[in-house]
Amino acid sequence: MVSRGLPVVTVFPGLLYKPNPFLSCGFLQNCSATLLLIFLSTQHDIMGNFAANEGLSIFVILVWLGINVFLFVHFYMAFLVDRYYYTRVILGHALSWARAPAACLNFNCLLILLPVCRNLLSFLRGSIQYCSRTAARQLDRNLTFHKLVAYMIALHTAIHIIAHLFNFERFMDSQLMINNSYLPYVLSQIGNNGNKSYLNPIRSNETNPTIVMFTTIAGLTGVVITLALILIITSSMEVIRRSYFEVFWFTHHLFIVFFIGLVAHGIGRIVRGQTTESMAVHNPIKCHTEFETWGQSGTNCPEPDFAGNPPKTWKWVVGPMFLYLCERLVRFYRSQQKVVITKVVMHPSKTLELQMKKKGFKMEVGQYVFMQCPSISQLEWHPFTLTSAPEEDHLSVHIRIVGDWTQALYTACGGDKTVVLDAWTLPKLAVDGPFGTASEDVFRYEVVMLVGAGIGVTPFASVLKSVWYKHVQENKNVFTKKIYFYWLCPETQAFEWFADLLQSLERQMNDKDMRDFLSYNIYLTRWKDAEAAHLRVQYEAENDPITGLKQKTRYGKPNWDNEFSAIATQHPGSKVGVFLCGPTALATALGKQCNSHTESGTEFIFNKENF
Repeated sequence: MVSRGLPVVTVFPGLLYKPNPFLSCGFLQNCSATLLLIFLSTQHDIMGNFAANEGLSIFVILVWLGINVFLFVHFYMAFLVDRYYYTRVILGHALSWARAPAACLNFNCLLILLPVCRNLLSFLRGSIQYCSRTAARQLDRNLTFHKLVAYMIALHTAIHIIAHLFNFERFMDSQLMINNSYLPYVLSQIGNNGNKSYLNPIRSNETNPTIVMFTTIAGLTGVVITLALILIITSSMEVIRRSYFEVFWFTHHLFIVFFIGLVAHGIGRIVRGQTTESMAVHNPIKCHTEFETWGQSGTNCPEPDFAGNPPKTWKWVVGPMFLYLCERLVRFYRSQQKVVITKVVMHPSKTLELQMKKKGFKMEVGQYVFMQCPSISQLEWHPFTLTSAPEEDHLSVHIRIVGDWTQALYTACGGDKTVVLDAWTLPKLAVDGPFGTASEDVFRYEVVMLVGAGIGVTPFASVLKSVWYKHVQENKNVFTKKIYFYWLCPETQAFEWFADLLQSLERQMNDKDMRDFLSYNIYLTRWKDAEAAHLRVQYEAENDPITGLKQKTRYGKPNWDNEFSAIATQHPGSKVGVFLCGPTALATALGKQCNSHTESGTEFIFNKENF
């Protein structure tokens, strides 16, 4: 590899054998210096690409982690002050271990709803991208951040629960240790005369922590919150979300129970400390050794008074909850607008195409919508990428039949029938959206790589259709000069529905002498022996036997290292937008390629669809 601006080093074999120490040493020194410069230049470019792709994301994560650490340490120390001296006499440091994660829980519960306010994110994305494309791209990682926050909530919940289990056990032990010379027991008896100034929430030695857990506000809401969180997290696993989306969808709405329980959790004020008024006349550092004479005449240490902190969680979550409520109201309003199905197409490989019309609907390339079919379920909404272009007078989606809901929709639209259904017999649909994605930025790059895997090609159908319309209409304002399109598909039938569009584009580009504008590479990743034999016979035909295109289908998977190197060489000094809709493993591979390829000063910017 030769870096730009550096001389080409040629090694002549004969020099290695001639005994000229001055020439040999000087040459080797120059060679070493040149290689060092090449290495440093390459590393600098790699770090530059990494910073462009991941820098802001890493900064946001570090800030978020830093705030969590700060809150944990701050509230841990806040419960080591004198006001909670007597509370720590009973509980020890488990008090701080319970309260510190509670503060972090408040902070993360403030954040957890914001990444799923889709209308808010679409608005912010449209506003920010005019100032900073890098900042706008961070909004495309909203679900990743949502998951990270959820994991942090689970971690702090576990710490909080474990600490309180110790606390309840110690509260119980201090009641059972009947000994007036034992300070925890004396503290536990304060408030037995009917006033509210108690320290130990377990008011009797004839109970147990389990009963207290289910008969106090803090205990009962804590159990409800924990169960809801466990169900939400376990149903969010990839295998369940992919195979049983309905389970994921319904259990995720337990977040309503979670937030109600969270707000109510602190009402019982179970964690108590000495009041400010009591601190003024009763210094625990001085008086804790005189507990046997508290309140007696002639003593300077009256009996201490205790009170719980007022609940504060609602202050953290009321803002996000209000925003999310507004979000749901907007979704409900848009879902009530009439949607008319104008065309139903049954494609091979069990793919259903729906073309619809909705008054006032406007979209950008690559956006997605949520769809509901009331005759199937009044509650379920499923996301689908729009395959129509902004220039078309309808919206369309392609739906792969993989679950109960999609199978029911397929049946309702007549997919299992040989006759064409009348328009009035088609199911009613509700559509919410559209919502923004990374693909909106496609036409902001001069050079673009589009990578789709299987049905993941759908957002690029919208992009390529829009390209076709722009060139038909001779739109001169298209900034993009070159598109590299890659489609990886495991079965030949899946190519059928998209091949028509590619054939139209191919003809259009040939007619306008723009063959170099679109370079498409289609890969069949799996095939049967019988198919391979047929394809081998037909391979010499003018058009590809699978897609009907002049460009032949390739077999296997792309060598991404070679592809990125070739594109970097073809477009030196360019910013190349890499857009993927596909599995996580492919995203990881492409992300690494974007960071490592720096030939000719080319910068690859990675964008992935998330919805």
